[in-house]
Amino acid sequence: MSEAAAVETHEHGAMQADQLEPSLTPGSLGKLGMWSFLAGDAMTFGAAIAAYGALRIGNPNWPSPAVFLGITTTAIMTFILICSSVTMVEALGSIQTGRMARYRNFMALTVLGGLLFLGMQAFEWHHLLGEKGMSIKVDLFDATFFILTGFHGCHVFGGVVYNTVLLIRGMTGKLTQAKANLVEVAGLYWHFVDLVWILIFTFIYLI
Repeated sequence: MSEAAAVETHEHGAMQADQLEPSLTPGSLGKLGMWSFLAGDAMTFGAAIAAYGALRIGNPNWPSPAVFLGITTTAIMTFILICSSVTMVEALGSIQTGRMARYRNFMALTVLGGLLFLGMQAFEWHHLLGEKGMSIKVDLFDATFFILTGFHGCHVFGGVVYNTVLLIRGMTGKLTQAKANLVEVAGLYWHFVDLVWILIFTFIYLI
């Protein structure tokens, strides 16, 4: 009797553990996949920024960023990207509560923020290449600047495309409250892009 009771207790405990342990749903798999991607991307950006720092410290003739780069324009770009991160939070909160019109408005603002950032970055590059004479072939300062900001710009462009698809799906009724996890996954990516730009702005433009 004692052995039977022990077996029954063990099986009951195993059933309770299975019920308490969360399963991998499509939503959680999406977030897991995005976190895995962002972890690898963070290491890539981290290595690039660290390489920039090493090159700068090791070169006593490294030019001052303030001489070539426009801090005011870039500060506005940074503010726009931070605001777009806020609108992404609002878009997620809206779709999670079923307020689809509000979701579409805030997602549209998020996309607009990304487009404004890219437009201002294109303007900055045009100014630096044309009037300042900077080029990826000139020296290490120019090369590291264009590689880092260009690589980040590609991420912003990818995020704009990603968010635009979600916006269109929301406008056509294909994205509903039940699929809010898709917006949450996109939000993880967009906040990461925002955070990386703050680091680039700090280490390349300000320091």
